[in-house]
Amino acid sequence: MEEQLEGPTQEEVDSLVWWHPFTFPNGVKARGLKGGTSSEYSEECVRVEAEAAFRHPVRGKTVLDVGAWNGYFSVEAMRRGAKRVVALDKPAWEDPYFQGFKGFDLARRYLAPEVEAVVCDLMDLRHNPVGNFDLVLFLGVLYHLKHPLYVLETLFDLTVEHLVIETQLDLTDCDRPAMVFYPGDEMGGDASNWWGPNAQCVMDMLGAVGFSRVEYTLHPLSDFRAFFYAFK
Repeated sequence: MEEQLEGPTQEEVDSLVWWHPFTFPNGVKARGLKGGTSSEYSEECVRVEAEAAFRHPVRGKTVLDVGAWNGYFSVEAMRRGAKRVVALDKPAWEDPYFQGFKGFDLARRYLAPEVEAVVCDLMDLRHNPVGNFDLVLFLGVLYHLKHPLYVLETLFDLTVEHLVIETQLDLTDCDRPAMVFYPGDEMGGDASNWWGPNAQCVMDMLGAVGFSRVEYTLHPLSDFRAFFYAFK
């Protein structure tokens, strides 16, 4: 019988650009860019984000991870007992520099082989639905959307129980629902960032698309990011 490897080689991992950090069963580490500063901070960042994202238990639930990239939260959902996890992405997976799917596939292979992968653009989801899920994760994606309300309407239709959004905030001192439009690379030097909503704006958009109740909490590591929990 062919021996099963417990993980990739360090050389294989280092040949890729990683957003999420991973430690494989053989001790090889993927050093993620998320959180910046250091690999230790990156690991702490995803740990505390996982606690926030999965504040409501997922054991026995179906989970859709939208904008999965390297798949940290897909793997984490499976580790926490989800019965089915689907990871969905397209921009990060098809980007010739990031080659996000290669990283995702390595993480899936060695850490959670049951995770399913769907390559799909968010704007195509309404016409090419992937099914309905108890929990939909939408982490670090909202501000990359050109048409956020349209996509939130689509995610409402896919959600059975609740949707979790993690997003950058702006206009935090404004007492009305509002968003800043970034026509260039004003936010973080990244031209793929389009919008900076305040918390009231996110909650009101979620209410407008049909969610009956919305909770939110500031990000554990930042006063300018937050998690939102929208319930059907």
